[in-house]
Amino acid sequence: MPLLILASSSAYRRELLQRLDLPFEAVAPDIDETPLDGETPQATALRLARAKAQAVAQRHPGALVIGSDQVATLDGLQIGKPGDHPRALAQLQLMRGREVVFHTALCLWDGRVADPDQAAQVENVQVRVAFRDLPDHELDAYLRIEQPYDCAGSAKNEGLGIALLDSIQSNDPTALTGLPLIALTGMLRKAGVPFFGV
Repeated sequence: MPLLILASSSAYRRELLQRLDLPFEAVAPDIDETPLDGETPQATALRLARAKAQAVAQRHPGALVIGSDQVATLDGLQIGKPGDHPRALAQLQLMRGREVVFHTALCLWDGRVADPDQAAQVENVQVRVAFRDLPDHELDAYLRIEQPYDCAGSAKNEGLGIALLDSIQSNDPTALTGLPLIALTGMLRKAGVPFFGV
């Protein structure tokens, strides 16, 4: 099996990939993640997932490289990572009682394939999340406990943030955390990666 690399510095994505019980390395892709003017959220997520995988693949010839990116949207507008408490609170206030769509894009770059047009498998997994209509003091208290300032949408569904949510709709339950494992295992199988030791 070729070297498997996760093109990410995200602890959440590393934890998810560890579930597959495959040896891998994590390498930060170091790319500009700014959305392009007029770019749709889905297009942004797909472009960045591919760019991350390709950037790391160039430094590790012959490897299988996983790139992923997530863009949260409300009414079609992108919601980024808040970075600090005031911005996170503003995000949660905006989203309460509303539905937010998360686009989690995935790219598996096969460095064994010479043609760059054929090297990448890409997919966008959508997750629809309904937020509860909670008062400011609860939103503020949540943020002070979990401090999810590095998460698009300011809530960690794998932690206490689940209490902010009314429902999650997706074909891939791990997509909301940042790495759609159902889609990924399908891509890895197509690339010849064995599971269960066989």
